Amino acid sequence: MANRTYPFAERIKNVDGEAINDILKASADPSIISLAGGNPASELFPGKELAEIAYDLLTNEPALTLQYSVAQGYAPLRDAVLKMIAERDNIIPNGDDIIITSGSQQGMDFAAKCLLNEGDKVIVENPSFLGALGCFMGYGAQLVGVDMENDGVNVAHLKQTLETTDGVKLLYTIPNFQNPTGITMSTEKRKEVYRLCAEHNVLIVEDNPYGELTFSGEKKPSLKSMDTEGIVIYCGSFSKILAPGIRVGYIVAPAPIVKRMAEAKQANDTHSPMITQLMVYEYLRRHDIGENIQRMRDLYSRKCRLMLDEADAFFPAAVTHTTPGGGLFVWCDMGGDYDTIAVYKECIGHKVAFVPGAPFMADPSKRCSAFRLNYSTMPDEKIAEGMRILGNALKKIMA
Repeated sequence: MANRTYPFAERIKNVDGEAINDILKASADPSIISLAGGNPASELFPGKELAEIAYDLLTNEPALTLQYSVAQGYAPLRDAVLKMIAERDNIIPNGDDIIITSGSQQGMDFAAKCLLNEGDKVIVENPSFLGALGCFMGYGAQLVGVDMENDGVNVAHLKQTLETTDGVKLLYTIPNFQNPTGITMSTEKRKEVYRLCAEHNVLIVEDNPYGELTFSGEKKPSLKSMDTEGIVIYCGSFSKILAPGIRVGYIVAPAPIVKRMAEAKQANDTHSPMITQLMVYEYLRRHDIGENIQRMRDLYSRKCRLMLDEADAFFPAAVTHTTPGGGLFVWCDMGGDYDTIAVYKECIGHKVAFVPGAPFMADPSKRCSAFRLNYSTMPDEKIAEGMRILGNALKKIMA
């Protein structure tokens, strides 16, 4: 076939999905010790229970399970999710509505599609989840990074950015066990972030896939629970607390926004698969999801402690790391004028993978001395071996 140049849309040219693809490839290769992915521990998936539910649905309710449905999602599941987040996060809809999505990533896509015009600015934590960054850039948005501190976004920097930047439409934040840093925003900062955005008429996209995976410290109030002005779009998911392959997420947002999102979903995939919506609903009805979440908390707490102990034992003293109180990630920084791509190349030669920090930044073209580690998927002995190899690579590069 002759070489051909295809006329790709301008909005997609700056979107680079290679970082996520590389993470998934590394996670799927059994010969590699992957400290790279963001996958939950597969041994905790309730496979037996979900299999029984799927069998019951296909045997006894085939018409409901296999037929088309409405774009906004299965009504009993929507009600069950609203009940769950009211109990767990004190989110009481007041002029809000809910839509079921194919994972929370689709929710971010709909937020961008329905709210962003070409050239609109989106304030993001710097660093932030690379999937969300790519989503916003795919709709022509300009990313404006705001620095992170140990207790969340730098509020002074956010205030200055809001006061000096025209055309800001959205603020995207992951307040609980942030991806990639593992940092949790303090309650005081949450209140100030909400106040500043309300003052400047900026909508907040609150992404909360990890909030239930807490194993240290008190649970903080969601931004959505503070939302008296109708400015928070709350994205949740069952990927990290049940199983990611079912691809069931949800958005709670002001009703006019949800209406537009439902129209976008109708044009996108009609509706999320009924079988997985029904499986989640029946799981919530028949089982205590809190028990499954507690098993995850216990496992991740132990694995996180192991990873941090190995980092302290094998990393050069100059390398710093966060100490998350939940979630799946640890963020490390070599400091100085280093580029973690060099460390990655050294490690991958020894069959160890992690994620260099640059793709998580608002400007991924700049050199980055930081990197992300994940502790949820590998067995303990692999975590220990991987951290030792990574430590040796850091010492070699930093020498």
